[in-house]
Amino acid sequence: MTFADRFDDARRQAHAAVVAEIAGRELHSLRLSFADQHGLLRGKVIHAARAPQAFDGGIAITGSLLTKDTGQKYAFDLWRGTGGPTLAAMAGARDMVMLPDPATFRVLPWADGTGWMQCDLYDLDGEPIEISTRRVCQLAHQRMLDEGLDFQAGLEIEFHLYPSDGTGASMGTIHPGWDLLADQHSDLIEPLLDPIRRGLTALGVAPRSIEAELGPSQVELTFAPASAVEVADQAVLIRSAIKQIARRHGLHATFMSRPALPDSFPSGWHLHQSLTTTDGDTNLFAAEEAGVLAPTGRHYLAGLLAHAAESCLLTTPTITGYKRYRPKSVAPDRIAWSRQHRGAMFRVIDRPGGPATRIENRAGDPAANPYLYVTSQLLSGLDGLEVADEPPPPTESPYEPAAGALLPRTLGEAIDVFETSAFYRRSLGDEFVDYLVGLKRSEWNRFLGAVTDWEQAEYFELF
Repeated sequence: MTFADRFDDARRQAHAAVVAEIAGRELHSLRLSFADQHGLLRGKVIHAARAPQAFDGGIAITGSLLTKDTGQKYAFDLWRGTGGPTLAAMAGARDMVMLPDPATFRVLPWADGTGWMQCDLYDLDGEPIEISTRRVCQLAHQRMLDEGLDFQAGLEIEFHLYPSDGTGASMGTIHPGWDLLADQHSDLIEPLLDPIRRGLTALGVAPRSIEAELGPSQVELTFAPASAVEVADQAVLIRSAIKQIARRHGLHATFMSRPALPDSFPSGWHLHQSLTTTDGDTNLFAAEEAGVLAPTGRHYLAGLLAHAAESCLLTTPTITGYKRYRPKSVAPDRIAWSRQHRGAMFRVIDRPGGPATRIENRAGDPAANPYLYVTSQLLSGLDGLEVADEPPPPTESPYEPAAGALLPRTLGEAIDVFETSAFYRRSLGDEFVDYLVGLKRSEWNRFLGAVTDWEQAEYFELF
């Protein structure tokens, strides 16, 4: 199978430029990866000289990778073809095809002579894999572009960084925490964060800021805004790069929201977002008057609020992520918005007529699949624009019952809300909704069947 006859001149030129750079840099290896259903990179390493063949015909990889939950357990019967048309076509662990996207080419600064590219997924007949989360995001973004609008988002992502014995086990903390943004803590962690900073900068995703966060060993990085699929691509690459660079320097980086380690404080992923004209010149959320979003911003915000609960499976897909949703913290527990208040789920950051006017979603899990997180915001905001809803008044008491309805309290509740969402069944299709529900129910049911450390400590001696 070849894709070459589908490519326009711009794509062919991009392929040629990558091949030339591979030769010019004398690379010997090329990592080809795709972001799986959990937003984690999977793929193969090929000889760099095979890049032209990879561009023309793709690289085969087992489709069974799409059927696994977070514990690498099969969530679908791979041998009977259950799970919708796409998975049925992969029964028996049939192959799919990774097609490299030349726009994502990078040279990995921590791996000698090695390049990397993100891939899109196709079946053996050359048709796109409809349940690929990158494709889902591409289609949602195209809907926004078709309306003459573009989505811009900036990453603000927290994680924990621990000294490691090489197995991922923690061996202490890199800073003691509980002194937010302390200059002494920033100085303490600088030698450990510098390889990560240099690596990300070499990849073209330099951090705008590096911050010692509130909890022990907790760090926050922020990045310049980018468009929808681009910012999701960046998030996938950034998380993977941080973990790989950290491991090579005797550290373990985890994007798990709340590690079960002494005094740990939950991490979040705050997504700052705005809409612009397609040329990027005009921020369509900005109003001339302080504290007032432009109509586009208000309608978009109304859509985010209306679909917040059913979006939680996309923004917060892990069991631990729901343990952030606590009252009177710097994380939300209700569906509400405010101007500047960090306890609200949606925080509006504005200056009169300012190009940086934006809405910050503070509910996200650092372990979220970036494509699904971005997709949830695109589709929810677009729905708000289409129906021209107005948001309720802002709140200065986001933890009070009057502020809004509670967010789902557990992953199980979020699965139920998503499964019954007419909005997402209409926007994403039954096959994708049922697919994601099947994956997450597999994870949730395994958790329900496990005996936790809390249960052991609570009942073992008592009864």
